[in-house]
Amino acid sequence: MRRIIIVVLLCFGFVISQAQKDIATTLPRPKLVVGIVIDQMRWDYLYRYYDRYGNGGFKRLLNEGFTCENTYIDYVPTVTAIGHSTIYTGSVPAIHGITGNDFIVNATGKTVYCTEDSTVQSVGSSSDEGKMSPRNLLASTITDELKLATNFRSKVIGISLKDRGSILPGGHTADAAYWFDNASGNWITSTYYMKELPAWVKQFNEQRLAEKYLNQDWNTLYDIKTYVQSSPDDNRYEGKFMGQTTSTFPVKTSSMFSKNFDIIRSTPYGNTITLDLAKAAIDKERLGQNAVTDFLAVSCSSTDYIGHKFGVNAIEVEDTYLRLDRDLASFFTYLDTKLGKGNYTVFLSADHGAAHNPNLLIDKNIPAGLWQSGQVQKDLNSFLESNYKIKNIVTSFSNSQVHFNYKEIEKNKLDEESIRKDCVNFLSNKPGVAFVVDAKNIAQSAVPELLKTRIINGYNTDRSGPVTIVLEPAWYSGAANATGTTHGSWNAYDAHIPLLWMGWGIKHGSSVKQTNMTDIAPTLAALLHIQEPNGCIGKPIAEVIKN
Repeated sequence: MRRIIIVVLLCFGFVISQAQKDIATTLPRPKLVVGIVIDQMRWDYLYRYYDRYGNGGFKRLLNEGFTCENTYIDYVPTVTAIGHSTIYTGSVPAIHGITGNDFIVNATGKTVYCTEDSTVQSVGSSSDEGKMSPRNLLASTITDELKLATNFRSKVIGISLKDRGSILPGGHTADAAYWFDNASGNWITSTYYMKELPAWVKQFNEQRLAEKYLNQDWNTLYDIKTYVQSSPDDNRYEGKFMGQTTSTFPVKTSSMFSKNFDIIRSTPYGNTITLDLAKAAIDKERLGQNAVTDFLAVSCSSTDYIGHKFGVNAIEVEDTYLRLDRDLASFFTYLDTKLGKGNYTVFLSADHGAAHNPNLLIDKNIPAGLWQSGQVQKDLNSFLESNYKIKNIVTSFSNSQVHFNYKEIEKNKLDEESIRKDCVNFLSNKPGVAFVVDAKNIAQSAVPELLKTRIINGYNTDRSGPVTIVLEPAWYSGAANATGTTHGSWNAYDAHIPLLWMGWGIKHGSSVKQTNMTDIAPTLAALLHIQEPNGCIGKPIAEVIKN
C-alpha cells in the first residue's frame, strides 16, 4: 500500500512539475520591447546607403532579424501623428480618430492639434509646450494592452523630440512620455503623467547635452566627396537655416541657439540626444529588469526636420542616416550589455516616407509639379459663392481634404450634397489633380480600389473633410520655388515604409509579401500573448514570429 502511495505521490509531483514547466514554456515573454520609429524614413533608405552602413545598426537588423520588405501605410494622409497612432493601435484614422497632426472638428469648426490638452500643465518647463496628452486618441494602443495584460505592472515610457512622437505611442496608460522643449533645451512632460520630473530626468537635463552637441557644429562624417548618393552640396532644391546664405556644409550650429534650442531638431544631434535619453530611461527606470515585460517607445524625429528642409537627395540626409546608423549600433550594444542579447525585442519602422523635390524631378525630365492650393481654394470659394451666395464655404484644404463651414451651411439651409458635387466637379479639372473623391459617395467614384480603401480608412466623420483631393504622382502643394520635401500622399515614396524586427521571439529572414502598418500592433500582441488593441484592424505577420 505504501509503495502505491509513494508511486502516486511521485506521479502527482511529476505532473505538477511538468505543468509548471509547460506554463513556463508556453507563456514566455521578452524582458523589454523597444519600438523605434524613424520619422520620414523611406523604405529605400535601407539600401540607398547600405554600402556605407556599419554592421551594428541597420545591417544588424537586416542580418540578424526579420525584414518585411513590402510594408505599406493603408490610409491617407500619410503624416506623423497618424503614423505613430496607427503603428501602436493597429487601427486607422476612421477608428482611432487621429486624422492629422492637426484636424478640424466638424461640429465646432475648431482646429485641434493632435495631442493638445488645455486641462493639463507643463512639467519641467515654464512654456506651454507641455500642455499635451493622449486624450484625443480614441482607441487603445499595444502599450495600453500590455499594461492591462499585466495588471499595470509593466512600465511603459515614450521618448521623442516631438510630443506626438512620444505621447501617442505611449498610449493612455503610459508611466511617462518625454519630449523636447525648445525654450529651455530640456526634456519635459505634462501633469497627465506626473507632477514633477523624476530626479534622473532632472539630472539628465543638467548635463546640457543639447548645448554640448550644438557647440560641435555639423560637418559631414566623412569626406564630402564620398557622398555620391546625393546631389552636390550647393543646389537650389535645398532650404537654408535661418540667417544662413547657403545650404552648404559646415553648419555653424554653435552660433544658432542663443535664444532657444530649436535648431537641434534639424541636425543629427537630435537623434543622438533622443537615444541618450532612451539609454538613461532603461538604466534609471530599470526597464527590462522587472517581473513582467516593459515597453520603451522611441521616435527619432530629426530625420523628418532635416528631410523637410533639405529634401531626399541632400547630402544632409545621407549624413544624417550614416550618423543615425552609428547611434543605433551604440543603442543596440547598450541593450545587449544591460539586458543580454536575445532578452529584448526590437522593431523599427517609420511613420511615413517623403517625396523627391518636384523641381529636381522636373529638371531630370520626370513628371512632377507643385499645386497652388491656396489659390485653388480661393477660386473654389468664388465659384461656390456664385452658386450659393455665401462667402468662404470651404474653410481649409488641410490634410488634402476639403473642409466646410458647416455652421454657415446649416444656417442658410444649403444642400451639402450639392456642394460636395460642385467641389468634385470644380477640382477635378485643375492641373495636377488625379482624383477628387466624395467620401460619402465613394462607391460611385471611378478610382482604383486601393485608393478607395485608403481614403475610407483615413476618413473620420467627426474629424475629416468629406472630399479628398488626390494629386498626380510627384505633385504636392507648394510654391513654384519650393525647397526640401514633404509627404502625405498614397504613393510609394510616402507610403512604403521599412519594418524590421530583431531579438527575442523573432525569426531570421525576410518576406516580400505585402504587409501593412496596421499589422505591427497585432504582431506584437501575438508575440506577447496579449489582446490586440481595441480598434485594431490589422493581422499578425506570422512569418516574423518563432514557433
